[in-house]
Amino acid sequence: MILPPLYPILDTALLAARGCPIETAAEAMLEGGAQILQIRHKGHWPRDLYEQAESIAAACRQAAIPFIVNDRADIALLLQAGLHVGQDDLPPADVRRLLGEDAIIGFSTHNARQLSEAAAEPVTYLAIGPIFATQSKIKPDPVVGLDQLRAWKPLTTKPLVAIGGITRATARSVLDAGATSLAVISDLLPPDCSAGSIRERLQEWRAVTEP
Repeated sequence: MILPPLYPILDTALLAARGCPIETAAEAMLEGGAQILQIRHKGHWPRDLYEQAESIAAACRQAAIPFIVNDRADIALLLQAGLHVGQDDLPPADVRRLLGEDAIIGFSTHNARQLSEAAAEPVTYLAIGPIFATQSKIKPDPVVGLDQLRAWKPLTTKPLVAIGGITRATARSVLDAGATSLAVISDLLPPDCSAGSIRERLQEWRAVTEP
């Protein structure tokens, strides 16, 4: 799989805090040229959220781009989507057995040991972070930083997604340090969080990440 340099994440908690409907954000990002989308929701999945995710998955299929679910293998299976799992989630080998050989599967790592061990897992890509300090997780792992990202990149030949506190101002430095793709949450959402502003923000991101 060739990952795009920008990996937008639809975080339901942040979208709710900004008063932005998830379908509005997803549609704006797709219109802005997103080449992959992930939905990230912690906790119980109510029916209305599942129906919204179903709609977004359909839009991604129509746009011929991957749709990824965070954590929940059952939801990913129902939506025929990819799955991203963390260190404490279902093991990647079990995810692969459940979702099949063609599914896109991502796996989070946070240090050199985890990254090295994950290189042998049956996953499509690995994530590493937080690269910088982040507000998107309640108990974030220690900051990786650019120097360690550069030093750890040779530990795997899989595509490497950097995540955590990355902004438009730092995006190029993270790519130059060895990241294949940048997973972004907060800096994709402008303060007013309208469809137009999100679309423009995503286009700004594409301008700083694409060759």
